[in-house]
Amino acid sequence: MALMEYKCPNCGGPLNFDPGAQDMVCPYCDSVVDLKTLQAMDSLLEEEAQIESEDWSYSGADWQADETNAMAVYTCNSCGGEIIGEESLGATSCPFCGNRVVIASKFSGSLRPDLVLPFKLNKDEAKEALKRHYAGKKLLPKVFRDRNHLDEIKGVYVPFWLFDAEADVKADYDATQVKRWSDSHYHYTRTSHYHVHRAGQIGFDQVPVDGSQAIDDTLMESLEPFDLKEAVDFQTAYLAGYFANKYDQDAETCYPRADERIQRSASQAFRNTVKGYQSVTPKREDIALTDNKIKYALLPVYLLSTSWEGESYLFAMNGQTGKFVGDLPMDKKAYWSWFFKIFGIASVLLVALSQLLVR
Repeated sequence: MALMEYKCPNCGGPLNFDPGAQDMVCPYCDSVVDLKTLQAMDSLLEEEAQIESEDWSYSGADWQADETNAMAVYTCNSCGGEIIGEESLGATSCPFCGNRVVIASKFSGSLRPDLVLPFKLNKDEAKEALKRHYAGKKLLPKVFRDRNHLDEIKGVYVPFWLFDAEADVKADYDATQVKRWSDSHYHYTRTSHYHVHRAGQIGFDQVPVDGSQAIDDTLMESLEPFDLKEAVDFQTAYLAGYFANKYDQDAETCYPRADERIQRSASQAFRNTVKGYQSVTPKREDIALTDNKIKYALLPVYLLSTSWEGESYLFAMNGQTGKFVGDLPMDKKAYWSWFFKIFGIASVLLVALSQLLVR
């Protein structure tokens, strides 16, 4: 397979997509190239990417089948160096000459995304977000905060399936109203039961489910929402300077998770329409999804990894909105110190309260 790369028309340096400018920028001469200008280049670059390189045969030992199942080898057009990566690798940089490259074949034909949501934030903003994530965490080990360094920070276009559906809902609820009163002899309680019926349709647009096995689904859902109104038609130029993976879980595999999210949201939306009762218990819910549509999109995520005391910690930031998530280590000494302080204060208050009750 071959690689596709965008070079500066002025100095020949590699062009990167700049989130601030929302255009291609050369880091060497600061030239700015409009993305629309590059659209005309895509077909030419794709044709060039198909040119076979000269065959330099080597009669060494063959790879075993199980060693190459998830591996692919690519050749850099700029320096000729070979890049070995995972089969799902879509965009990277050459480790020999540093040129940003896009693996065109990974995003062509049936694998070509419909949409891409460009990065709006850069790596420096991701680092600042990590510092803010540390702020106010009293149980975070001080040495982790002061001496910790990032092992790696990567801007990654994560593959997502976007599901549209119409949910036809029919639901019945057992609702109650409770009235209490008293007279000089008795206390009374009257519970009235009502049968509440709801039926209707609710539409869901672009419910995202990540299509990469390498990234935790819960972590990706924690970064939502993405403003998909800002998504644009896919163009490979947006990938320059970032990592990008194609999906390794197809839409059919990801659909059950989308179905679960839609069903849960539809159920809650109709439940919220039943108001004015002390209690509401669902008795029957029938939810059928119709008019299903699917799109394949690449969404921007910064992944930051660091290590401390032999443990690895992964953080993620929404590359569009800046929402930041990730687990942090806990200072056990600080935890127990806080625990005993709170326990001690509570004990003093309980003793004082018991003495007042005795008196």
